Amino acid sequence: MTSQIERGYAKGRARRQQILDEAMALFGDVGYRAASLREIAARAGISHPGLLHHFTSKESLLLAVLERRDETDSAQFDLTASSGAEVLRHMLDLADYNATRPGIVELSCVLAAEATSPDHPAHEFFTDRYERAVRLCIDAFEEARDAGQLNSDVDPEHAARSFIALMDGLQVQWLLDREGVDMAGTLRQHLSRQLKGDF
Repeated sequence: MTSQIERGYAKGRARRQQILDEAMALFGDVGYRAASLREIAARAGISHPGLLHHFTSKESLLLAVLERRDETDSAQFDLTASSGAEVLRHMLDLADYNATRPGIVELSCVLAAEATSPDHPAHEFFTDRYERAVRLCIDAFEEARDAGQLNSDVDPEHAARSFIALMDGLQVQWLLDREGVDMAGTLRQHLSRQLKGDF
């Protein structure tokens, strides 16, 4: 009996994962507003009511996609468990990794732009996400300063906001010119002017 229940849960988790994958791909292709739950369900090989069993609305599906992406990246690149210059090095690793997954980069750029509208369902998510990202980088630059790794003329808050802006701007440039833009390389050069040591 228990094994049947466990198999049912495993099947449900796998189906949920498949829906998230298809939603992520479609949101990246056409944007959130143009994507439909029926299309996502069809791509996942299930009915529209079947999708609604896992996600009760398009908004809940979008937020699940965004949360899953951030949780996966944070865990893979140890962003919250590191400190100081090490956080920034891990963010360079993330930029390198992003160059291998254009669909995710497209999704991020499209949704971030769409979510500037206050009535977008992901508006609050992206507002909070930017606040967390900037805070993470401010802390990293301050810790680097306290460790003697930051050049004396660099302000941690300004450096953090500039770094996030550069990271996001480079994603758009890279989507337009994937051969000519080196996201991680440009970020690395930028950090090397602010921090002591090798990047």
